Amino acid sequence: MHEFESHEIIDGDDTKGMILLADHAMNRLPACYGSLGLDASAFQRHIAYDIGIEGLTRQLASRLGVPAVLSCFSRLLIDPNRGEDDPTLIMKISDGAIIPGNYPISDEEWQHRLNRFHRPYHHAVDQAISKVAAKAGKAPLVLSLHSYTPAWKGTPRPWHAAVLWDTDHRAVHPLIALLRETGDILVGDNEPYDGALRNDTMYRHCMVRGIPHALLEVRQDLIGNDSGIAAWADRLAPIFETLNARPDLHEYMVFASRTGPYPSEP
Repeated sequence: MHEFESHEIIDGDDTKGMILLADHAMNRLPACYGSLGLDASAFQRHIAYDIGIEGLTRQLASRLGVPAVLSCFSRLLIDPNRGEDDPTLIMKISDGAIIPGNYPISDEEWQHRLNRFHRPYHHAVDQAISKVAAKAGKAPLVLSLHSYTPAWKGTPRPWHAAVLWDTDHRAVHPLIALLRETGDILVGDNEPYDGALRNDTMYRHCMVRGIPHALLEVRQDLIGNDSGIAAWADRLAPIFETLNARPDLHEYMVFASRTGPYPSEP
């Protein structure tokens, strides 16, 4: 067993047909990388991980009794929510922070990070989704959890939460409706980001395979402490249960991607 694991799997009842994913759950690095030449404070910023998402994912997995897969390495090392051909897979600069440990980088080191961290994480996600599908006897509902900064380059982001997606609307539309139902939060629809990203986690594990899914982002200032995490777990748990109870969210159906044609072999 490696000293540093690429991922963590939280066990749950696979027969429920739901699985949670957290691509950017942690800000950790193996000791051999030091701090990638960055000040320690960089690892408390959004450039290193999705603030609040580890705690939120753990609480939701526990309350719902469903499995989850969490990445254990910082996105500064390599970003698990990017395709292997994405130029932002290993960032040289992120939100003004130059990352000395990522530039220059040899082809051998690039491949090492893929083989040691990125690919094992995605293999674990693939295996976990397949296990839920087999145990439940139907398409699983996959919900991916992320967080974003309350402002970007000085511009406030008013949305309390946002749902990102490509073209598979099946889980997205009811999720947005349920989030908006209480009337106390502003919910973004493909804001502040567009959810169509070729070869990202939702593309490679859900879009290509026709699996119902949604990516939910929560603003980081709302889940930056234990009370905020608990409040959002309270808000989201019944919504996720309602979604999971819908038969139409457990059917395989492939939707064309806005990013272009799918590869002949995913």
